[in-house]
Amino acid sequence: MSKVTYQLDGLGCANCAAKIESAVKKVDGIQDAYVDFSTAKLVFSYNDLHTEPLSKADVEQIVHTYEPDVNVHDDNSRVSENTHDDFDEKREKWRLIISLLTFFMALFLKASLPTVFLTMLIFTYVLSGYKVIHKSLRNIVRGQWFDENFLMFIATVGAIAIGEYTEAVAVMLFYEVGEFFQDMAVGKSRRSISALINIRPEIAHVKTPNGLEDKRPEFVAIDEVVLVRPGERVPLDGVIVKGETSVDVSALTGESVPNFLTTDDPILSGSVVINGVIEVRITKRYQDSTVSKILELVQNATAHKAPTENFITKFARYYTPIVVGLAVLIVAIPTFIYGVSTFSTWLNRGLIFLVISCPCALVISVPLGFFSGIGNASHHGILIKGSHYLEGINLIDTVVFDKTGTLTTGKLEIVEVITAPSYSKEEVIAMAQKIESHSNHPIAKAILNYQTSASKNTPPSPISSTSHNLISDLSEKYEEIGGLGLKAFFDQSNYLAGTEKLMEKYHIDYPKDISSIGTRVYIAKENVYVGTIILKDSIKEHASELIHSLHKRNIKTIMLTGDRPEVAGEVAAALNIDQFYASLLPEDKFNHVQTLIKQNRKVAFVGDGINDAPVLASATLGISMGRLGSDAAIEASDIVIMNDGLTSIHEAFAISKFTKRIVMQNIVLAIGIKLVIMLLGTVGLSSMWMAIFADVGVALLAVLNAMRILGFKPITLSNLTTPLNA
Repeated sequence: MSKVTYQLDGLGCANCAAKIESAVKKVDGIQDAYVDFSTAKLVFSYNDLHTEPLSKADVEQIVHTYEPDVNVHDDNSRVSENTHDDFDEKREKWRLIISLLTFFMALFLKASLPTVFLTMLIFTYVLSGYKVIHKSLRNIVRGQWFDENFLMFIATVGAIAIGEYTEAVAVMLFYEVGEFFQDMAVGKSRRSISALINIRPEIAHVKTPNGLEDKRPEFVAIDEVVLVRPGERVPLDGVIVKGETSVDVSALTGESVPNFLTTDDPILSGSVVINGVIEVRITKRYQDSTVSKILELVQNATAHKAPTENFITKFARYYTPIVVGLAVLIVAIPTFIYGVSTFSTWLNRGLIFLVISCPCALVISVPLGFFSGIGNASHHGILIKGSHYLEGINLIDTVVFDKTGTLTTGKLEIVEVITAPSYSKEEVIAMAQKIESHSNHPIAKAILNYQTSASKNTPPSPISSTSHNLISDLSEKYEEIGGLGLKAFFDQSNYLAGTEKLMEKYHIDYPKDISSIGTRVYIAKENVYVGTIILKDSIKEHASELIHSLHKRNIKTIMLTGDRPEVAGEVAAALNIDQFYASLLPEDKFNHVQTLIKQNRKVAFVGDGINDAPVLASATLGISMGRLGSDAAIEASDIVIMNDGLTSIHEAFAISKFTKRIVMQNIVLAIGIKLVIMLLGTVGLSSMWMAIFADVGVALLAVLNAMRILGFKPITLSNLTTPLNA
């Protein structure tokens, strides 16, 4: 499957955007297509086995059918921030200022100079409405009648026909004024959203034998070394090979506290170097880097439209033709009943009805609201793959947590070592460190970094890059036994390290009466038990507050873990979790979540995004915690928490609820006001001025209301002492 993106600079009509999307979907060979009005992007996909079904010329032809002034660009890498450039904005501003001045001067001269008054009205009508007139006439010729341009044109022509010259010019003029302010509001929202994701480095300073060479990040190869100076963004994911620095990762994680990094530490693209010059060896190509994946997620988030968005798109598609038909009936039926003498009265009411009917407020504000919610979430270090998932958070009634690395820090520490009679603590630790030397599991890290009393003055056994290389000594073998532990062969002996189930699998007699609570790693040599290592990790900050906040939302909490029941019970009791299940393999977690889904529960699973990938993918909503930069986390999850903080889950629920509230407000506002003024218009109690407000005024209010989402700040968990209102 290949995906093609085009930037549509100047796209200001949400209704036209929906028509462009529909037209592209109908092209043979197109498998899926969508137009993101919030970022003015057209994206379509097609099967790799076929040639690209749409060339740039084809795209331009489709786009210009509905929006002739839109410029189509095929530069997929850029986000247009100049949709409303200064020159166009100034030109439009002066066009409308001159139109307004001429209109009010005409009103002043109406009584004394009627001919001048009429001439100035004609000038104002043409100057303010020439774009609408041109588009409507062109669309009528093409058979595309039902859009806002047609509505404005037919309404004003009708008003002129019955002698309402002032009202006709006013409708056209104030419609254009409203469109100008509406475009400014949408443009501001687009620029705000672009600013949230403006983390793409433009240049990489690559070290070469001839000195530094500036390249675009797309052309930097793996293992090349780049120089990054203070104030610059790291262009690609890599490892620091020289220097040390503090880095600002707020654009990636939402975390404001800088991270200190030094030689051999991994560093992510998009991070800003605060001090010190560093050299970074590149480990990922641009298309696989963290910053690239974040940009792809945020910019293409509207590919998955929320049910509310889909409803509004379909609603607008049928709504306009229906109201045009109703307007005709409003004129025709009463005229037939009451006589031709009443025609002008009912024509005026029908025209008012037409002006009111434009669906701009709904078509623009609903998708803009959801995209603003996604933008706000990304600002807080929460990547949401689509508005479907943002809206879906509101439906969740059960949150299932993995334990290690999710509710707990995952940074285990050895708290006790129990040995068989013929072995010392130091010997058991040495065996365990040798067995775990090729593992990157949190338990392995804790064991490898542990120092016995005999080795306090020697460096701990690190997990170095060499530990992941191919084993050069053929007399050593290491094997991971999924969900149970590790098997190793060295020093002419077989070793095991893992859970009780591993001991039982190999029929090893081990002590079952250990009372200490913690994660237990049993060690065996030649199928004989030699000792037990007990580890514990601490509960994450704000874990208790998060569970409390979920309970306030009447959401059930469940914890699934592969750890022992005693350890799981201790954590569950400390956090007041409703239910927990322990000693689970990955497939057991999957089955538990599937059972909940079969019970018609809406389940969000929160895990680490790698070991729990099947469960994350199968849950109603998959939320991966941490693992920043992990491909598995991004691919398997619907929502990625970039800063590993539990507060982000609370923030995601709060942002989702606030977004839904604003979207529903806009729907009620737009439909409610339009229906009221439509009803008033049919009985002669509304005017053209009210109709203009119902169309342009409501659209502008809805867009401004949607933009409130960008500035929304959820109540922090630490301050959450009252019932949730967010």
